[in-house]
Amino acid sequence: ALSLAGTHLSLYQLTIEPGTAFGNRAARGEILTADEDTAAALYEVTQQRLAAAGIPAYEISNHARLGAECRHNLAYWRYEDYLGIGPGAHGRVTRGGSKVATQERRVPETWLVAIEETGSALDEMTPISRDASVEEMLMMGLRLTEGISRLRLEALAQRSIEDLFGPALSRLAEGGFVVLDDERIVATAAGRQRLNAVLAALLA
Repeated sequence: ALSLAGTHLSLYQLTIEPGTAFGNRAARGEILTADEDTAAALYEVTQQRLAAAGIPAYEISNHARLGAECRHNLAYWRYEDYLGIGPGAHGRVTRGGSKVATQERRVPETWLVAIEETGSALDEMTPISRDASVEEMLMMGLRLTEGISRLRLEALAQRSIEDLFGPALSRLAEGGFVVLDDERIVATAAGRQRLNAVLAALLA
């Protein structure tokens, strides 16, 4: 299968939602789902095999050969500006030094009429507070194997990382879940595998 992988792979664990065909079949016992330990083991095997094949992870669920990383995805995870274009699309843009969340009209027909009549189907522009922006940058950036620029995060928060996250940061570093140096804060492989718990600790 790896010989057919090309240069970029996105690998996401299947989430089975209640009320869907998959959900109904799983409830009847017709689909075997991996428990948490099995899913973690499968994730680890995937990371190892793809890295050995020269397609390492650059983000929790995305792998690429060197130079083949998705630039749009990187802009999203690095908390750079990006446009959402299309019915219901979301975006993030910087206005006056602050982030603004944008959303296009949701209904395709309404979106198309707005585009034809005015050239824009923008429906909402919502300012994002500094605290919410810090949270978004953290949630996105710690998914990346490169982590987050310390300079950018501290400039956004207008505080040092140590002051921002307090003792939780030290505990996570001592536990081997994050690494902090003069340039970056990075979730380790163990930290990325437990990223929800890492984020909960930092944002508590």
